[in-house]
Parts: sequence; structure tokens; C-alpha cells
Amino acid sequence: MNSKDNKTPNAPPTDTSGKPVNVVERDLDDRDDDTKAVDEIITPSSTRVKEQDAEELQRKVDEIERKVADGN
Repeated sequence: MNSKDNKTPNAPPTDTSGKPVNVVERDLDDRDDDTKAVDEIITPSSTRVKEQDAEELQRKVDEIERKVADGN
């Protein structure tokens, strides 16, 4: 037998007293403003923001094309 067979896979994490700990909730509660700023810089923008940027660029391209077509 393997020593890994005796361990429970995917067992919930526990604190030192043996009580289960919701690590996701704990991590969200532990966030401070310093890490929030770093997360915002590192995390890529959402798809919606990129779509809005693409729409804005397309409007500008359309405006330039109209001006060129009008001869201005």
C-alpha cells in the first residue's frame, strides 16, 4: 500500500483546533488596499471593457473615413 492511500483527498482545510476554515472567505476578508491596487493592475480588463474600447475605436475610424470620403 501507498502512504498516500491513507490521506483523505480534497479534505477541507482546518484550523489548529480542527474546525473547518473557509479559505476563500478568509482570503477575501484579509485583502487590504495595497493588494487590491496590485490586483487591479495585474488582472486583465474584462471582455466588456475591451468591447467598449473596440466600439470607440470603430466610431473614430468611421468618422475619419467619412471625412476622407467628403474630401475634408
